[in-house]
Amino acid sequence: MRIIISVFFALVLISLPLTAMAKEGPMELPAGSNAGADMHNKAGIKHWGMGHADEALKHFKEAAAEDSSIAEIHFNEAVALDALGDHGAATTHFKKAKSLAKGNKKILESPILNGHVGH
Repeated sequence: MRIIISVFFALVLISLPLTAMAKEGPMELPAGSNAGADMHNKAGIKHWGMGHADEALKHFKEAAAEDSSIAEIHFNEAVALDALGDHGAATTHFKKAKSLAKGNKKILESPILNGHVGH
């Protein structure tokens, strides 16, 4: 019985960081961003809110097709990819988001991003 309780406690402690990261979601684009990219990004956020990570990802990819120089778009793609279990592709987009972040602390200090690419 004591072993079962110890294992359960260890699992709870291990899952706490994952729970914190799971609460992160997509970001709005900065003011003045490409209108087409913003439209697709907003549609992606709407689908994300309904629990449709796959549909959200489609819209985030459309936003990236409009303007791939926006860090938040890559971050949003990464979050959706992560939710869908494609961690390799998520890491690629998190790295791109970090390189384009221009001091955006929400991106640079993101637990899910730093969990994929490190500090």
